[in-house]
Amino acid sequence: MTTETDTNVAFDLNLHTYRLLAAEPFFAAISRQVHKEASTAIPTAGVRINKESGQYEMLYNPAFMASLPDNEKIGVLMHEFYHLVFDHVATRLPEGGMSKQWNIATDLAINGLPGVIDKIPAIGCIPGKGPFATYPAEQSADYYMERLKQDKEQSQQDGDGDKGEGDGNGEPSDGNGSGDSFDDHSGWGDVSDDVKAMAGERMKEILKGAANEAAKGNNWGSVSSSMRETIMERLRTYVDWRSMLRYFVKVSQRADKTATIRKLNKRYPRIHAGRKVQRVANIAVSIDQSGSVDDTMLAMFFNELNKLSDIATFTVVPFDTVVGDDKVFVWKKGQTRKWERVMCGGTDFNAPTKWVNERDFDGHIVLTDMCAPKPIASKCKRMWMTNKQNFDSRYFQTSEIVVAIDK
Repeated sequence: MTTETDTNVAFDLNLHTYRLLAAEPFFAAISRQVHKEASTAIPTAGVRINKESGQYEMLYNPAFMASLPDNEKIGVLMHEFYHLVFDHVATRLPEGGMSKQWNIATDLAINGLPGVIDKIPAIGCIPGKGPFATYPAEQSADYYMERLKQDKEQSQQDGDGDKGEGDGNGEPSDGNGSGDSFDDHSGWGDVSDDVKAMAGERMKEILKGAANEAAKGNNWGSVSSSMRETIMERLRTYVDWRSMLRYFVKVSQRADKTATIRKLNKRYPRIHAGRKVQRVANIAVSIDQSGSVDDTMLAMFFNELNKLSDIATFTVVPFDTVVGDDKVFVWKKGQTRKWERVMCGGTDFNAPTKWVNERDFDGHIVLTDMCAPKPIASKCKRMWMTNKQNFDSRYFQTSEIVVAIDK
């Protein structure tokens, strides 16, 4: 959306992004999956995770973006999306959390990369320039973090912490005298670990789609071959599937409110009945019955559902090319169940999706080998769970969460 600033400058980044990233198809594909919103609450731009939805979003100050030439607008976009590629926003926080040094280190890790170094605004932290003239380009944020610490210690020992272009504390400034990065990192640490894990899995799906798109067109833009290897390595890492499963169930919970005379109505005591609120989650669990879904994965999955039955009610939906209606059962809160294979045959994901869409569920988990065409859209939140082999060779791509069960 377009927001007018105090300086009466209206600039809608969404209207310009496609044109700006025409020569950078990898970043253009990422951009399509990141919500962008104008905001005067920040002076420049920044990416973060939305604490409620677990989605990535980019905030930008319209006056700042409008003031930049097009090549620097591109540099800002690529800079922000590289923060997502490197996972700076979620799991890459150093020991001790956010700090001024970490802000600068993550920017240095990006601003020296091909395609960025010649486009980043002059106020940015750039290896080889200004207070970072002796810093080599294309190093990791951890390298720059250590280098900044060493330089600070050396500066303090020499007693010249306020010498040159420092910030007065033995730390180099970012070039504009602020002693911090040019973009906004304030939302990075203010997110729970569960939300970070969910967002991280979403970003893997985004990166995989962007990488496939770039490879298919044989056009990665300015992304170097070494960076492509870094991206592919990111896609080969896995999260704790048990935490992801528990998080999905928790965020699917909704409030059931019932009237009760045993609880006073705070607004009209002894006139109207109070309201009793219970948080419950009604989750559909569709289990692929094809032979390629191995017994070990089924056993591990059922064992974890046993632990989660204290916070949710599960409806287990066995399916192959159809749903086995006579084999569907409700796994009520507190119950313990043993896994069993009750059908056999092929796989059609439309069958369980239609079955769930016709009923009132808060979430839908599909345990499968991922070896079938992409199904119709789900009316409730849907998550896919499979093993590592099928995670890497799935039949279709999706923006929904796909989690690998690690044996």
